[in-house]
Amino acid sequence: MPFTLKLIENSASGECKCSNFRAMLMLIVGPTKAVAQPRRNIVGCRIQHIWKEGSGAASQWKGTVLDQVPVNPSLYLIKYDGFDCVYGLELHKDERVQGLEVLPDRLASTRISDAHLADTMIGKAVEHMFETEDGTKNEWRGMVLARAPIMNTWFYITYEKDPREPGEVVDSLVGKQVEYAKEDGSKRTGMVIHQVEAKPSVYFIKFDDDFHIYVYDLVKTS
Repeated sequence: MPFTLKLIENSASGECKCSNFRAMLMLIVGPTKAVAQPRRNIVGCRIQHIWKEGSGAASQWKGTVLDQVPVNPSLYLIKYDGFDCVYGLELHKDERVQGLEVLPDRLASTRISDAHLADTMIGKAVEHMFETEDGTKNEWRGMVLARAPIMNTWFYITYEKDPREPGEVVDSLVGKQVEYAKEDGSKRTGMVIHQVEAKPSVYFIKFDDDFHIYVYDLVKTS
């Protein structure tokens, strides 16, 4: 359901009407205490670490670092082995990430057999059948947002709704603080962390009180 999202900064005042796509990326954010930024660039590297949350059992995670978020350099996008989604983690700040290790083996480069076809897919609506492990088949519809960095045969896709025709697109909102009033009257704040190049009205937003990254189509109303 559409709701009103307000920019906090006066320099970008105004309201944006947001049509919610399904959340595409899961974001897990840890404590906000300040730590020194890592000197080594780990984008493109293979990593592994233990994940330990509270009194729960520890598990071993291994994956590939796809990107470092420019507006929040402590936040990395990671594709973990065995999962078809991308996670966002503050690898050097989150206390649930233990024993972080950068592996010596980097992801082998891959070549797309039809680069032109791959490029023309970006920004297009897609529809396909998805079969679960138990054999259940479901029809998924969505939009191709971009080609994933590093793993260039993979694509970012937001599912659930067909793409809408864009309205009046505001200037880039990346790095802007946003807020909106919830039904109970309380306010929710967050930050715009990414703009989709193939559809400039679509942004990734990370809210302060949530550990997901949400994908929204923002249209200026006034």
